[in-house]
Amino acid sequence: MIFPTVQFAFFFALVLPLSWALMPRQRLWRPFILAASYYFYAAAGWQYVFLLAGSTAVNQTAATLITRQDSEKVRRAVLVGAIGLNLGALGFFKYLDFFSDTVSNSLGLSLGLLHLVLPIGVSFYTFQAISYVVDVYRGRTPLARPLDYAIYACFFPHLVAGPIVRASEFVPQLDGPRDPDRIPAARAFALIGGGLVKKMVVADVIGTRLVDPVFGSPQAHSGTETLFAVYGYAVQIYCDFSAYTDMAIGLALLMGFRFPDNFDRPYTARSLQDFWRRWHMTLSRWLRDYLYIPLGGNRGGSLKTYRNLMLTMLLGGLWHGAAWTFVLWGGIHGVGLAIERAWPTVARRVWPPLAGFLRIPVNAPGRVPRSVRTTAARVLTFHVVCLAWVFFRAPDVSTALSVLGQVFAGGPGSGVLTPTVVLLIAAALLVQWLPAGAGARLRGAFVTLPVYAQGVSLGVLLLVVAAVSGGRGVAPFIYFRF
Repeated sequence: MIFPTVQFAFFFALVLPLSWALMPRQRLWRPFILAASYYFYAAAGWQYVFLLAGSTAVNQTAATLITRQDSEKVRRAVLVGAIGLNLGALGFFKYLDFFSDTVSNSLGLSLGLLHLVLPIGVSFYTFQAISYVVDVYRGRTPLARPLDYAIYACFFPHLVAGPIVRASEFVPQLDGPRDPDRIPAARAFALIGGGLVKKMVVADVIGTRLVDPVFGSPQAHSGTETLFAVYGYAVQIYCDFSAYTDMAIGLALLMGFRFPDNFDRPYTARSLQDFWRRWHMTLSRWLRDYLYIPLGGNRGGSLKTYRNLMLTMLLGGLWHGAAWTFVLWGGIHGVGLAIERAWPTVARRVWPPLAGFLRIPVNAPGRVPRSVRTTAARVLTFHVVCLAWVFFRAPDVSTALSVLGQVFAGGPGSGVLTPTVVLLIAAALLVQWLPAGAGARLRGAFVTLPVYAQGVSLGVLLLVVAAVSGGRGVAPFIYFRF
């Protein structure tokens, strides 16, 4: 069951009013929302409900044991055991075939593959579970009541593909008063409507008409078509993933809950570090707080910092998928982040002789307008991100290299690069350059419209989405397989 479907519309139309009706009676609301969330998850595969329930029981038990133990040695052992069980379950379903295939190819053995189907959402709720146990151990969040933690673990708006919400952000909202009259409905509907447009009008159209054909057969397309397919995938994955999280945040708002934002115009970033402050922000802070900092962060000197950056991004890449393409994607970002951190020191050492050779004063960068330097940094960052996206999208390394090589190829085009696709790519990128707060102002203007005008606007939006989709249905969200 995915958001932009009739099936989910009926589900949410039933759950939302019942949720608000039962909310004053918390003894009824809590079991109801738990059952509704499990029903939502069971629609994707009922057998994996047991995995979710088992994860919930294991992590709540571990958190309880941690709070009841005085011995630091025992507390740490429970923490390590809980993390090991979480990663073990994730590794079994996600990486067993990958490592088996890698060992077989390396040693010339035939270990065989299980061809396990990855449970939807397992990466996301596993990371949330780890953050909960670690935060309880660190004393940063109190032990949740069993039913509250169960709701946090399976709450259907963020269960499948995030955002990665921490227990300290969600669980306290279960006790807080929620008034349906104080729901920011305009923001919620804007997020949901915008998500529909980004998913069905932009991401799916660019994906099916340009990206899929080019990455499916790179040699059949011209260099221009291939280059636009690379740009197109950058737009597709952003619109696809941010559409899901926008709708998740909007649906949660309608139910009285606030989630953290997950994207902030990532393709306007001036560096890779800035990009990761804007892209999948809840994952970025998870990697920072539960991986990069525990590894040592930027403590211990430059070399250890570079090592920690590389390990964090390589493991972050592997989290996205069990393939060498994802490892290379993470490696590109890791190397880029390390270069960015090293660059100021290198530039100070290299610039004086270079400046003397070119007869340019050492303080010459001040003569270059800030706007030019900022634009150049943004263009460079965007193209490094696009380079990494090629490996992220390609089914294997050889296809990724073929795509990159084809960018510089000539020859006639195949006709996949249509004016509609070019317009969608350009519009999606240009929208990110709108001034901050433009969306809030548009929502404010929408709220001031008469009720009939709001209804007509939403109706037109739905008609446009239906017309563009052409009745082909909704493609699965890209991050569903992670």
